[in-house]
Amino acid sequence: MSILSELADVLEERKSASTDDSYVASLYASGLSKILEKIGEEATETIIAAKDLEAGGTDQQAQLEEEFVKEVADLWFHSMVALTHLNLGPNDVLNELGRRFGIGGLDEKAARTPK
Repeated sequence: MSILSELADVLEERKSASTDDSYVASLYASGLSKILEKIGEEATETIIAAKDLEAGGTDQQAQLEEEFVKEVADLWFHSMVALTHLNLGPNDVLNELGRRFGIGGLDEKAARTPK
């Protein structure tokens, strides 16, 4: 089983967990707006970490790479919380990525844009 599948299972279990015992349960109890707020926060932190990594010196490279990866992990995690809250999962996203595979990015974007 992949880590995404394992995480999806845990996130689903947290729907019935006590908010006193689970951060994820507390997010679910707070509702979609709070979950989306966390995604926005993590997206901002990811952007800052990426800019820091690009601007950083070689003496900081490993630390900046680690920080960027951690922020991306936080962003993915909270995105998965949103998926689970909405009764979706990582396979829904992976299937969509699979559908897009082999389609040029400009063509795929044009197909989504209302004419």
